[in-house]
Amino acid sequence: MILNNEMIVYQSLEFDLIVYAPYRSVEGFMNDMEEFCNAGDAQLQMLKTLQDTAKLEVVKMMLTDAPLLFPPGQLALAALRNSNALHKVVDFDSYLRSIFPRQNSMHTMSELIESFNAIDSWVRKYKTPSEKELKHINRKLKSCWGHGSHDESKKREKKSKHKSKKSSHEAQNVPSHV
Repeated sequence: MILNNEMIVYQSLEFDLIVYAPYRSVEGFMNDMEEFCNAGDAQLQMLKTLQDTAKLEVVKMMLTDAPLLFPPGQLALAALRNSNALHKVVDFDSYLRSIFPRQNSMHTMSELIESFNAIDSWVRKYKTPSEKELKHINRKLKSCWGHGSHDESKKREKKSKHKSKKSSHEAQNVPSHV
C-alpha cells in the first residue's frame, strides 16, 4: 500500500487499486461554503476550524473500508457534516440543497444522506488496534515486503555455520578408541 495525501494505491500481483482521498474535495466544498455563507472575517475563522475538524474526520474514514465504497466527494461531505454538527457553523441541510442541483448527481438527497450515515457507521465500527496487534501486523507486513527476511536468512546462516563448526570440532575431539 502506497500512501500520500491525494491517493492510496493498493498493490497486488494481479492489479493496482487506486483510491483517492477526499482531502481536496473537503477544500473545494469549504471554498464553496465560504461563498454560500458570504463569510466575513469572524465566520472565516469558524469555517477554518470546521475544515480542520473535517480533515480529522477524513483521517478516521481512511482507516475504514469507506474509501473503497464511496467517492471522495461523499466522504468529504460526510466529514463536513460531522464537523458542522460539532461546531454549528452553517445550516448544512440548506448548504446541501444549494449545491445539490449543481452536482448533476444521479442520487437523490435522501440517498446522499443515507450514504453519509453508512460512512458514519463504518467509522463508528472501526476499532483501533492495540499495540500488540500493531506489532503483529507490522511483522506480517515486513515479511510480505521482504524486509527482515534477508536479516533472518543471515541469522539462520550464522547459526548453521556455528552448528557445523561445533559439530566438526566435536567430531575431532572424539576419542579414537570409540
